[in-house]
Amino acid sequence: MKAFCHLFRQLEETTSTNKKVSALASYMSAASDADKVWTIALFTHRRPRRTVTTTLLRQWAAELAEIPHWLFEETYHIVGDLAETIAKVLPQTDQSDDTRTLSDWLVALIALRDKEEEQKREFILSAWDSLDADSRFLFNKLITGGFRLGVSQRTIVKALAQVFEQDQSTIAHKLMGNWDPLHTSFEELLLVDDPRSDLSKPYPFYLASALEGEVESLGECNDWFAEYKWDGMRGQLIKRGDDIFLWSRGEELITHQFPEFDVLSAMEGDFVIDGELIVCIDEKIMGFDYLQKRMGRKNVSKKMLASHPVKMISYDIMELDGSDLRDRKQSDRRKLMEQLVQTIDRKNLIDISPLIPLESWDDARQARDNSRENTAEGLMLKSKQGAYKTGRRKGDWYKWKVDPMIFDGVLLYAQRGHGRRANLFSDFTFAVKNDEGLIPITKSYIGLTDAELLEISRFVQNNTIEKFGPVCSVRPELVFEIGFEGISISKRKKAGVSLRSPRILRMRHDKTLNDIDSLADIMKFFLG
Repeated sequence: MKAFCHLFRQLEETTSTNKKVSALASYMSAASDADKVWTIALFTHRRPRRTVTTTLLRQWAAELAEIPHWLFEETYHIVGDLAETIAKVLPQTDQSDDTRTLSDWLVALIALRDKEEEQKREFILSAWDSLDADSRFLFNKLITGGFRLGVSQRTIVKALAQVFEQDQSTIAHKLMGNWDPLHTSFEELLLVDDPRSDLSKPYPFYLASALEGEVESLGECNDWFAEYKWDGMRGQLIKRGDDIFLWSRGEELITHQFPEFDVLSAMEGDFVIDGELIVCIDEKIMGFDYLQKRMGRKNVSKKMLASHPVKMISYDIMELDGSDLRDRKQSDRRKLMEQLVQTIDRKNLIDISPLIPLESWDDARQARDNSRENTAEGLMLKSKQGAYKTGRRKGDWYKWKVDPMIFDGVLLYAQRGHGRRANLFSDFTFAVKNDEGLIPITKSYIGLTDAELLEISRFVQNNTIEKFGPVCSVRPELVFEIGFEGISISKRKKAGVSLRSPRILRMRHDKTLNDIDSLADIMKFFLG
């Protein structure tokens, strides 16, 4: 645990990718195999589920610190991070349990799942008493499920490739799939070279970079493919042998949510294709809100299958009959994908993303301007010579999204942030006008600089009307320009609509409450 705490501090204290890679490589070289696997799991979003509720943790911490519950809650609202709050209020201890490793602690925490409350309390209090300040803080991060650090999966891959002298793309592929540190050894995860040992294993997704500057900077338009950027859910469809697997971009196995693809198991040949899952009704691509009704379901009824039929719009192929095609150029992969889809009998399940003819970049601009009419978010631009890479690598794939839809709203509620923003208000609720006055329309915490957050926090402190725990209602005076990418009807929202990917574009000091938009203005976006 000491070694992992040291690694955590090293990573927390630097923004340099090279220093993070060096720290991870040094740790991986010395850690036990079990700790290596758990460390990889923690940094690749495979944290174990929380086995003790935060309500109990807050109650026990207040009791151990001998402070009233209200004082703990007020402290938490100021500190903004539960793990740090608990670590600060608990009595200091001179003890330090150096015998338990990271994997020991995590396995013990998982074992608490089926224990009675008193057994959980006894274990947690004993752990708090046996750990020094740094280890206690990190232990709290693990038990609260708040273990987050500025380390990308690509950084982990670089460090592992450096230590174990393997190609980065090979490492990235090995880390994909449905593995967990309780049942997967380090050798099985990284040292076994059989790529087909897990038939369900997907490839790392290639992520497009946002186009910066003018599109002409990419060179001749004849060197590029243009397709629409579909407003669905990115997925990877795998057929190996008689099995079908469907993965989301977040590395979640979602085959059971889309059982219509099971019929593909009867076709000959194997493949792995990358595409977008969308709902298509009467040959018309529907919006993302239609797909949301299919997502996350454990069981999909026949009625839902009929009313919200799903298909995949494929736009790349990574594997065909066991051959890895990722190093082949885009134009070659496109031809192979077209040939594959033509052989699939159930064409209503897989379509190819159509290419947009380009005689000049003006054609691309025109197609981009028409994106929303085609239920798309913009364009994808792909180099015909490019390989299918790993992660977000610039050069071959670019996304050129349409400008966001925009409205002016007034700040109605503000909530303190977490971590380094714990002393600032950073989560906001905005409202627009309606017949009865103001109605909340959306929340956002994205788009503001630290200087702007400081300015808004001062406004909130001076203009708070009422407090609801960490949330403050404020005088409706501060106007903001809000951008969003989509809109759908929502019975759960007071305004009756839900905005997709809201983002704060700027503060509007030049506008007052009288200048903000109305709910009727927002509905115009929905009605087109």
